[in-house]
Amino acid sequence: MHLASRALRRAVAVATTALLATAVGCAPQPEEKAADAPSGANGATCAKGELATKTSGKLTVATDEPAYEPWFQDDKPAGGKGFESAVAFAVAKQLGYDKDAVVWQSVPFNKAFAPGEKTFDFDINQVSISDERKKAVDFSSGYYDVRQAVIALKGTKAAKATSIADLKGLKLGAQVGTTSLDYIDDVVKPNQDAAVYAKNDQAKSALKNGQVDAIVTDLPTAFYITAAEVTDAKIVGQFENQGGTPEQFGLVLDKGSALTSCVTDAVDTLRENGTLAKLEQRWLSDAVDAPVLK
Repeated sequence: MHLASRALRRAVAVATTALLATAVGCAPQPEEKAADAPSGANGATCAKGELATKTSGKLTVATDEPAYEPWFQDDKPAGGKGFESAVAFAVAKQLGYDKDAVVWQSVPFNKAFAPGEKTFDFDINQVSISDERKKAVDFSSGYYDVRQAVIALKGTKAAKATSIADLKGLKLGAQVGTTSLDYIDDVVKPNQDAAVYAKNDQAKSALKNGQVDAIVTDLPTAFYITAAEVTDAKIVGQFENQGGTPEQFGLVLDKGSALTSCVTDAVDTLRENGTLAKLEQRWLSDAVDAPVLK
């Protein structure tokens, strides 16, 4: 009985092992990840058209109102005309979203990079990348290398400035929260406080009305202002990049957004394949070199 019992137990064990092996072999296996869906931030995938956006199947893009030229044409961000409008749609396409899947939203310049949850997937509005701003939001890699420029009415003392020292005694103005204002405060360090405006339109009006001697904007905007809006003004000059690193505009995203690496990959691809250069040539070609103020 003892030997028979042992033999029986062995037979049961063998049969059980065989059944387990069969069950494991027949069990459904997890599907492999698609090879064309690279991982994004926080483990998210960058599968085209299937990102974890604010609205499923849509890409929400924000910018300020009004939307100025040459960044947007005719104050119509959704029109696809103007450098930043074209860049936004190029990024969207790279992410797998057609033009009709892009939803535009109006967000004030300062609010775009202020702390707090965002209502957009990314914002495009000439926002310069900085370490300070990175504390509150994420940025894509830069989509445009920019310099700041000084505008003054022709025939004025300000229009004759050839150096930073020549600007110190002037009343200067710029839009609030901008790198333009930072250049006045940190580079020029004028003898009197800069005039600060909520919008560039207000700064332009102040210049035309003689309330300030000169205003500071990014160089492409300066060329557009002097060519089309304040034609009796001129570009006095541009500033050198500070710290040896070019100032760049970047797309703004929520802090810790799962989309950041996907959007950055899209911008990098557009830079590498020449798309950004072509768009810059088309929409910003008038922004040629201006004298450098040292």
